[in-house]
Amino acid sequence: MPPELLDRSRTGVLADGRHMAQGVEYDAAGRRLAYWILPERPEASVTVAAPAVRIPASDVIHIVHPLGPGQVRGLSWLAPAILPASELDALQDALLVSAKVAALHAGFIRDIADAGTLDEWSGETVFEPGALTRLPSGTTVEFNSPQQLREAPALVRTSLRGLAAALGVPSHLLDGDLTDASYSSLRAGLLPFKRRIEAVQYGTLVPQFLRPVWRRWLAREALEGRADALTMASDWMFPKFEMIDPGKDMAATREALDAGLTSRSAAIAEMGWNADDVDAERAADSNRETALGLAENGNDNA
Repeated sequence: MPPELLDRSRTGVLADGRHMAQGVEYDAAGRRLAYWILPERPEASVTVAAPAVRIPASDVIHIVHPLGPGQVRGLSWLAPAILPASELDALQDALLVSAKVAALHAGFIRDIADAGTLDEWSGETVFEPGALTRLPSGTTVEFNSPQQLREAPALVRTSLRGLAAALGVPSHLLDGDLTDASYSSLRAGLLPFKRRIEAVQYGTLVPQFLRPVWRRWLAREALEGRADALTMASDWMFPKFEMIDPGKDMAATREALDAGLTSRSAAIAEMGWNADDVDAERAADSNRETALGLAENGNDNA
């Protein structure tokens, strides 16, 4: 549901120590009790004149990336980039208009003697490859060369980098420019971005979304006799980040395993897989090769 459906006007003090803040109801201990949700968006063309509905907090999953204690509503990740993006859009429009004007005005014929010769001249100056045009005496040609266009590429690149910093993403993921990129620069840019994404995954998505969904599903399965809630556990594995240099990354993982600094299950989880599934697939492959006689043939060839 869009966040606009949360009734922001619901703010005030209630009975029994309860209070509401921006459509969220709290008890005296500060725990969330309910959400007041509108049936239609406030800016809808046909707005239903109906009050907000009180929905218990146990039936609502509110995903918000907390930035400080006591935070009620979330802040869009695009908020720091709205103004820079608007300024960059205006800059690109201005540069495009300037380039069009420069293309329309190739040059200007000026009367250096101020003798009025241009008033009597009715010839046409043509700018084309190999063209030779004779101008009246006492005249010269000045070509239009806007100075702002010379610094435009550097200014646009700087603006894009600032926009990427506001969004919290590496600049090459925003503009796709890998001209000056190297292995070291890509790794230095992707490592903090990876840590940020993992912090959001395990610090926001897991506790606020995945775990409540898992508990609700497990409770339903247990009540219907299809699962044992006391023995079932959950592991949260997200899609892996692609390796910049697979050879170096795999060598580092192998060294960590040999040194006992990590486990095989942890290494497999970092790749986005489950160790039990990998072992089961390896065992199935081995049994299939043995049944087909591929293992014996491989040993003989070796």
